[in-house]
Amino acid sequence: MVVLFIGVIFFLTGYFVHKSKDKFQFIGRPIMLIGGAISLLGFSFASVMQIDAGRVGIASLFGQVQNSVLYSGLHFVNPLLEVQSVDIRTQNYTMSGVHNEGDKAGDDAIRVLSADGLEVTIDLTVLYKVSPIDAPRLFKETGLDYRDKIVRPLSRTKIRDNAVYYDAVSLYSVKRDEFQNRIFKAIEDDFKKRGLILESILIRNINLPTSVKAAIENKINAEQEAQKMQFILQKEKQEADRKRVEAQGIADYQKIISENLSEKQLQYEQIKAMRELAQSSNSKIIVLGKGNANMIMDTK
Repeated sequence: MVVLFIGVIFFLTGYFVHKSKDKFQFIGRPIMLIGGAISLLGFSFASVMQIDAGRVGIASLFGQVQNSVLYSGLHFVNPLLEVQSVDIRTQNYTMSGVHNEGDKAGDDAIRVLSADGLEVTIDLTVLYKVSPIDAPRLFKETGLDYRDKIVRPLSRTKIRDNAVYYDAVSLYSVKRDEFQNRIFKAIEDDFKKRGLILESILIRNINLPTSVKAAIENKINAEQEAQKMQFILQKEKQEADRKRVEAQGIADYQKIISENLSEKQLQYEQIKAMRELAQSSNSKIIVLGKGNANMIMDTK
């Protein structure tokens, strides 16, 4: 656009010089030709607009924003149009208590009051993007500083509004996912009304007061000790059951033996044992007893 204006100025200057009656009249025509060439070149540049990938163009003519959107690629446009390029890729805004971790330096964590009146500190990341279709409306109603006008204040407000429904311990543990889904729905609707698409809410960290943390740690330790003791008792019970079964088996075996063994059976078993002993190469002397008489026998 600047080149076009420069060309027009050169052309008009040459025209007036050419129409004048002074001695410089002869240079008017060359200046007009140069101005015309510059104007043509500027017109060509101003008429061709390139929109990069991941961006859309918002055109305005004398302050009037056009409803149509220029998508990525080359476009032939009115050279008088002013085109503003807007990023439509996924963006993130982080609010954290860790230094230099968030979008703002220093402690930028969100401090909320829980249902039980305790102050809870939350680190949060918001993933969002500009809706391509609604980009002209966003540009017209909010401008391109929507991060500070919409994303930051709206996210912080919705988190504070919804944290009052949960106590501190629930936010930290069992209700964390439910709380995250709740604030997602609350923020999503307001973002949509303003031309933004909410993709995800990431609760990075929830910090509880020191006294509450200590109570939670003590409770966890007590539960772990109880589980450990329950495991030991169960193991001892299983060992006792095993010994009881083993003892019952021994008792049943002894009962069966005592009921079924006769005197002749015992003598037969004794003879078998002596025979095997006599056949052993390590046996030297065998003592056999029958009644009150004893016999010593050398197996050699």
